[in-house]
Amino acid sequence: MRIVLFSDIHGNREALEACLAHAERGGVDRFVFLGDFVGYGADPGWVIDAVLARVAQGAVAILGNHDAAFAGSTAGMNRAAAIAIEWTRTRLTTTQQDFLARLPLTFIEGDRLYVHASADAPAAWHYVTDAYSAARSLAATDARVTLCGHVHVPAVFHATAAGRVGGFRPADNIAMALARDRRWLAVIGAVGQPRDGDPRACYAVLDDEQDALTYIRLPYDIDRAAGKIREAGLPAVLSERLRHGY
Repeated sequence: MRIVLFSDIHGNREALEACLAHAERGGVDRFVFLGDFVGYGADPGWVIDAVLARVAQGAVAILGNHDAAFAGSTAGMNRAAAIAIEWTRTRLTTTQQDFLARLPLTFIEGDRLYVHASADAPAAWHYVTDAYSAARSLAATDARVTLCGHVHVPAVFHATAAGRVGGFRPADNIAMALARDRRWLAVIGAVGQPRDGDPRACYAVLDDEQDALTYIRLPYDIDRAAGKIREAGLPAVLSERLRHGY
């Protein structure tokens, strides 16, 4: 099965459109959306509708911290993120709001766990950024492969049978074998707001028959997405960071 993994779309229509078109040309058996559909970007409603259409066809969608903040609290968020959530609260239909309210924190499918942040406390929104935090997440689940987002920076971690955890930055567009004698945790980069110095949108494809994971980077119309943020009156930093990938 060819599983396409999207995370951290953050209201970026242009990035999502590019990734959907690219993925669908390659063939998709299952879409998995790892959360943060809203926040930062200027098209949260369009993004939710696009995801909803695919959920109706069998896609999996997971709750992200910005999605949770929409109906909850923005406490702990930086000022720009909180402003974007407050703005988003005035833009969504009842159907779109209900979608966010129903999202699960995790989803298990076969030997895979889908979660937005760390598996050790999904609702605490811990970041998986190094071997230590990856080990903590891996220890919280029996899944052979854990797939998450939240960090906006692509990374892959693996644990040996002896429990040693290591990690690396995945190469673009090269299939990586997920050896079955190890357990794996893959942090899928961001569709809508990369933070690794590369402004191109990022998504990944998991071939569960070949046990291979491929990270894909795509250019998209950043000028249009950034311009919409400015036109909406959202903080300028949310527009500028799209151009630089930080």
